[in-house]
Amino acid sequence: MSKEPKIERLTVPLWPDAGQALGLGRNSTYDAAARGEIPVLQFGRRKVVPKKKLERMVNGDGEAA
Repeated sequence: MSKEPKIERLTVPLWPDAGQALGLGRNSTYDAAARGEIPVLQFGRRKVVPKKKLERMVNGDGEAA
């Protein structure tokens, strides 16, 4: 039985993960992303946030973008 290496995710879903980490509700999260306040990558309809940028936002280590 072979074990495949576990790959760490580099992004988190915009909602609920990123929004809840920032203390925002669902609508506020999507509104902030639309205004460019949350850095978002979009693949089709799926929106994700890079983990490193989210961590910087939450920790207050400067601008997210």
